[in-house]
Amino acid sequence: MSASKLIRRIIRIFDAIVNYFAFFAVILILFLVASILYEVVMRYFIGRVVLWTFEVTEYSLLFITFLATTWLLKEEAHVKMDFVLNRLKPRPQAMLNTVTSCLGALMFLTVTWYSARVVWQTSQTGYYLPTVLEILAAPILVIIPIGTFLLSMQFLRRAFGFVGDWKSTGET
Repeated sequence: MSASKLIRRIIRIFDAIVNYFAFFAVILILFLVASILYEVVMRYFIGRVVLWTFEVTEYSLLFITFLATTWLLKEEAHVKMDFVLNRLKPRPQAMLNTVTSCLGALMFLTVTWYSARVVWQTSQTGYYLPTVLEILAAPILVIIPIGTFLLSMQFLRRAFGFVGDWKSTGET
């Protein structure tokens, strides 16, 4: 297998993972809507308090954040500060986008490293979250290094794309 075929295959696998994670985030959002509706019905119409909904909502919001961010960056559907960027010519614009993407990759690789260490430490100590459900912390926290690693890879992919844009534009 040639290097270009291998790279295309890795990109397809990466995209499939990112799309799957985004789909799972949507499923979690639908689950949150249903569980909050269930909580409201139970509390106000039946008179019973459901203790787990608040905690599960917290965990779901954490997962939604780290499952969906890479897809948002891949689709360029995130919030951008394009007030300054749109005033630049294409070549400086591509250069600025390359620099910010590299900084984003570096920042999220750092978060990946430190969050992976925390997950490892909590899994080794068997730390339980002191909450109503009292579940192990590691399975909840593991989404942070996974999500930030994927996000850093997408930032690098984005940076390489902008380098190509920068090289292809001849104007300054």
